[in-house]
Amino acid sequence: MAVRIGATVRRTVQKFPQTRKAMNITPAAASKIKEILKTDDKAIGIRVGVKTRGCSGLSYTLNLAYTKEKFDEEVDEEGVKVLIEPKALMSIIGTEMDFLENRLGSEFVFNNPNATGTCGCGESFSV
Repeated sequence: MAVRIGATVRRTVQKFPQTRKAMNITPAAASKIKEILKTDDKAIGIRVGVKTRGCSGLSYTLNLAYTKEKFDEEVDEEGVKVLIEPKALMSIIGTEMDFLENRLGSEFVFNNPNATGTCGCGESFSV
């Protein structure tokens, strides 16, 4: 069974505090990831990647991760494991992964200080 996980990117001017982690995960994002992982006992975490698509060039991909691949960057924070694909690492470093929920919907939001531009709908970005 495929699980559809949506994501939005936001370009930020603010630089997040320098850390040794490739990505910061907010408590809200960690809580949602834990909820998603409960649907599949075999999943060890979430894999984040980027694909060439959208009007700005790159778009995030989020999938359940069942194994850690050889060159995946691993971020363990807030009790969850997020694996970052090697191709995505340079465009994700310093990004904050958040989860927002309101009356109209819910989505993961990536506050990315590396993004030089985003499309109008927030689905794709450029670096």
